[in-house]
Amino acid sequence: MFRFEEPAYLYLLLLLPVLALLYWYSNYRRRRAIRKFGDPELMAMLMPDVSKYRPDVKFGIIWLVVGLFSLLLARPQFGSKLETVKRQGVEVMIALDISNSMLAQDVQPSRLAKAKRLVAQLVDKMENDKVGMIVFAGDAFTQLPITSDYISAKMFLESIDPSLISKQGTAIGAAINLATRSFTPQEGVGRAVIVITDGENHEGGAVEAATEAAKKGIQVNVLGVGLPDGAPIPMEGTNDYRKDREGNVIVTRLNEAMCQEIAKAGNGLYVRVDNTNNAQKAIGQEINKMAKADVETQVYTEFNEQFQAVAWFILILLLVEMLILERKNPLFRNIHLFSNKK
Repeated sequence: MFRFEEPAYLYLLLLLPVLALLYWYSNYRRRRAIRKFGDPELMAMLMPDVSKYRPDVKFGIIWLVVGLFSLLLARPQFGSKLETVKRQGVEVMIALDISNSMLAQDVQPSRLAKAKRLVAQLVDKMENDKVGMIVFAGDAFTQLPITSDYISAKMFLESIDPSLISKQGTAIGAAINLATRSFTPQEGVGRAVIVITDGENHEGGAVEAATEAAKKGIQVNVLGVGLPDGAPIPMEGTNDYRKDREGNVIVTRLNEAMCQEIAKAGNGLYVRVDNTNNAQKAIGQEINKMAKADVETQVYTEFNEQFQAVAWFILILLLVEMLILERKNPLFRNIHLFSNKK
């Protein structure tokens, strides 16, 4: 496993485009100043020792050194010892609705963006728990198998958008059934499914799926995203909204009654997700109430520092930069002139 011990130093990489822009602007001003004195080609003949490309090469090396130095400070490491450890935690499967109706903006910045932000906050609060992700619209599939790798969970979360599933609909029942089968076989651990949806175009079977999950000791919580008054669905890449066959703008509304019914059948909690953080707090408190058991997790317990290799590379680059002169080597120029006289 590869990681950075001090990842905050990677923000130094933001200096790279700034340095490149400053160097380009400096060259632009220098060329403009040369043009004021005369024709650039004539000026180049009057300054035969001036190299056109060597300053660029030297800057490129320094630019690369700055980038590598930020990696050096971040302390790259490779995991060298994988062990199975037991920690007190729960297992949570998150089923996220990614149908087109989740693009509505009655919750800012949109229903889906708000839901993803909420999931990211939940993952940030986890310590010894396991989490998995399912996405659904007309179909449901596993986006992330249940894991304690929170970094991967947030990476997979960022990639979620409605284009992952072409079939439209809201197959909540299929999502709950898939989530129920996705937990580990370990005994005694608290398990919960968190369904995040607006309930639009509900296809049925969700209440029955939640009931079956509850019978297996799995709590089904529902977070309803949106407002009952509804909102139009933006068409991505345009300033227009989705319309029906008659040309009327489609307004998607939160089906709150259905969401409440599913949560009740699953012995879980229903919370409406609005423009506040109340939903995140409520579901976090609900998860904390669950029975925690020893969750077996494979983790790297030893890491080998890799910064030495980066440091040597930086040193070599600096030596090369020092050996490259700003001007052409006079010796080579004299040899060239001597060969021309012959």
